[in-house]
Amino acid sequence: MDMLQSFDPATGEVVGSVPLTPPDEVQDVVDRARTAQVEWGAVGLDHRAQILARAADLYDARIDAHADLITREMGKPLKEARAEAHRLGGPALGRELEEIVEALRPEVLESGGARSTIHHDPLGVVGAITPWNFPMAMPSWMVLPALAAGNAVVFKPSEETPLCGQAYADVLLEILPPDVLLVIHGADDQGKALVASDVDMIAFTGSREVGKHIMREASGTLKRVVLELGGKDPMIVLDDADIAQAAAFAAHNSFRNCGQVCVATERIFVVESIADAFEEALAALASAMRVGSGIDDVDVGPMVNARQRDHVLAQIEAAVDAGAKVLAGANGHHDNFVTPTVLTGVTDEMDIGTVETFGPVACVTRVASIDEAVQRANDTPFGLGAVVFGKDEERAEAVGRRLTAGMVGINRSVGGVPGTPWVGARESGFGFHKSRDGHRQFTQTRVLTRPA
Repeated sequence: MDMLQSFDPATGEVVGSVPLTPPDEVQDVVDRARTAQVEWGAVGLDHRAQILARAADLYDARIDAHADLITREMGKPLKEARAEAHRLGGPALGRELEEIVEALRPEVLESGGARSTIHHDPLGVVGAITPWNFPMAMPSWMVLPALAAGNAVVFKPSEETPLCGQAYADVLLEILPPDVLLVIHGADDQGKALVASDVDMIAFTGSREVGKHIMREASGTLKRVVLELGGKDPMIVLDDADIAQAAAFAAHNSFRNCGQVCVATERIFVVESIADAFEEALAALASAMRVGSGIDDVDVGPMVNARQRDHVLAQIEAAVDAGAKVLAGANGHHDNFVTPTVLTGVTDEMDIGTVETFGPVACVTRVASIDEAVQRANDTPFGLGAVVFGKDEERAEAVGRRLTAGMVGINRSVGGVPGTPWVGARESGFGFHKSRDGHRQFTQTRVLTRPA
């Protein structure tokens, strides 16, 4: 049996391996899931939620083991890995299930002597293809609502983090009936085979290019799709912003998880009057960051692999060659480690100004006015998140409302309160995760009408 090996990006050592799924066997896996779905879908919403709730204690008992695995396989600092592992179980899982159950309960409408009941029924089999940057959190966003809705799931974790994906699934496999959740492992060939199979839905998080391929392929049978794709998130720093607060956010959101975050801050537009002070503060924070293996007490771990490292370094080099100025970093890179880098004078003519970086680089561009900042922030095919910093929050919010993004943070990150969707605009997504409407995307809406 062919095996898929997984490597520690900090050391290059083999972390472990999983069996590689032959692409020509993927449809057989889907067939098994479809057979199992019939009984699982008939169990009932509340009973399914009760079964899934048993996973909370199992995830809690494995926080340390899961965090260690995330760090060794993906590279993020252990403290960040622990936070990710912690969110899988405990009260967080309970709240998520409560939200899903509430979203999927039947609704009744009456008018004109008729009574209509809106049901949210299982679709059938959902294919979930998940990324490597949050290798346990992102599967939960797709697998949990799909299962709670009564679907069976065929889950393909990223080939970069197959051990994390398998560990996430192993908890659920302990409590679920056979074949309701099945895991396949591999890279492009296995992902394409899953999309080409007769699954009823594909949920995917990853690059814009792969998302477009999935949408084209899914169109043949009009499979349902939920796609969370890339971003080139802007940050606008207004002239009345708290400079220390804005710089701290920019450093955190540009460099956390080594910049490998879909809503990382990739473009910073700063009003000219405060640009010197902002750049100085941001450069100081970047220079103070500790880089190393995520197992150690560091702020920034390695890039996930050499390919991603080379992409980031090529963007930095090309930007400097084209006239960008280095304020911090841009040297000391080695192996898969990229030093947190601050560039200023970044223009849209530079690759790093328009193409997703997904690495620890903060790109600063000075602007003469708010109108220029908004225009440049919106000049992109992406539209996942954006942030605005300014002490006058009503003014900052008015700027935020002008931005073409699915999620906008005012003096904070883009993540909303529980119950809000995770949603992108333009080419950053199709459909969305979380929230009442997000959970309903894993269902078939069915309306039954009879006399009142």
